[in-house]
Amino acid sequence: MSSTAVSLGRSQAPSSLERWYVLAMTCVIYAINIADRYVVSTVLEPIRLELHLNDAGVAFLTGIPLALFYVTFGLPISWLADRSNRRNILAVALIVWSGFTVLCGLSRTYWQFLLGRIGVGSGEAGGLPPSSAILSDCFPAARRPMAFTVLALGAPIGAWLGADMAGAVARAYGWRAAFLVLGAPGLIVGILVYLTIREPVRGRLDAVSDLPKPSMLDSLRFLWSQRAAFNVLMTTGVCSLWGWGLIWWTPTFLMRTYHLDVGEAGAVTGPIHLVGGIAASLGTAWLLSRPSMVDPRRVLWVLIAGVGFTTIPSFLAYYTHTLWFAKCMFWLFIPAIYFYIGPCMGLLQNLAPHHMRSMFIAWSLLVGNVFNLIVAPQCIGFLSDWFAGAHGADAASLRMALLILAPTGFWATWHAYRATKTVIEDQKRAVGY
Repeated sequence: MSSTAVSLGRSQAPSSLERWYVLAMTCVIYAINIADRYVVSTVLEPIRLELHLNDAGVAFLTGIPLALFYVTFGLPISWLADRSNRRNILAVALIVWSGFTVLCGLSRTYWQFLLGRIGVGSGEAGGLPPSSAILSDCFPAARRPMAFTVLALGAPIGAWLGADMAGAVARAYGWRAAFLVLGAPGLIVGILVYLTIREPVRGRLDAVSDLPKPSMLDSLRFLWSQRAAFNVLMTTGVCSLWGWGLIWWTPTFLMRTYHLDVGEAGAVTGPIHLVGGIAASLGTAWLLSRPSMVDPRRVLWVLIAGVGFTTIPSFLAYYTHTLWFAKCMFWLFIPAIYFYIGPCMGLLQNLAPHHMRSMFIAWSLLVGNVFNLIVAPQCIGFLSDWFAGAHGADAASLRMALLILAPTGFWATWHAYRATKTVIEDQKRAVGY
């Protein structure tokens, strides 16, 4: 890094209070994002029964509309975030998706619920890309994998809210009440974001900071030329297919296989999301804060070991017919769907110049959400219906479909391994060191 860049970075560097406040707020926003998106998986079976849908039909209603509009709006919103005020985009997006979550709870027909899910997807497209770009301008490159792992704490907290709390509310007041309870807080947090977070100077902590604003195609070309970035993006996407795809159907699987109600099914996975997910995220954040983890190749080897090992219990959890053994396997598997998020986001931000960071995250989210909101739910739904035949989907057919998905965790580890080959050179090209 040049002396001029160092001097500029120090003069514009945020205070410790500011950077940790931004980190805390982005973590809260991410928790709301996950809760509002995945509350539907907890109440999937009650929605399916009330609307008289098969597994493929309820998968389409709850996953594909959100994902399609998330993808449609994600790229242009991220392109705009690389050019304009990211704080304002984030605040508006949070208010929009929270409002539509509330409207999902107020819906009374198939079409009303469908429009609500479309609104949630459209709003969430403006969530993570601008917030991650803001956070990258609060922490230097060596600290970003750690910072993004702390940000990723929002995922287990949000999943716990969407599983345990949503299940308890749905059991007491019906499935619509779960959407109302989880959607309303986001409206308040959106106002706080606008009033308390300031827009940081772009690239203030990077050695390479004076860069022209790229087109969307320029960002895609650069991402493709960064082979490590492509493989990290695919690691994130395939982990989403594997982990979050399995979790999408897990409450329904528990209800059918072990005859649990919606509250009991949510209570099985909710504590694992909260305790196991937070423990995995904090442990990963601590590990990545060690001086030895400045080398991004070591971060990738942590991902390879963690995802590769936990793919085995992810298969056994759905193979067994014993609830206590399934719970034990969930305690090994479910935390793994969180620990990869922060390291992958941090690596991806270090493989992107500051003027392309929102777009890199947007492309990552596009791949991840196509995999976990379109491919996984719909394929599992179709396979479950196909295995069931004429008598209709049941526990056995859903089990077979989930067992086909479980081994894809090994696919993710292959991409992480490929990234180790070029990550050093690609990071130097992106951020200058």
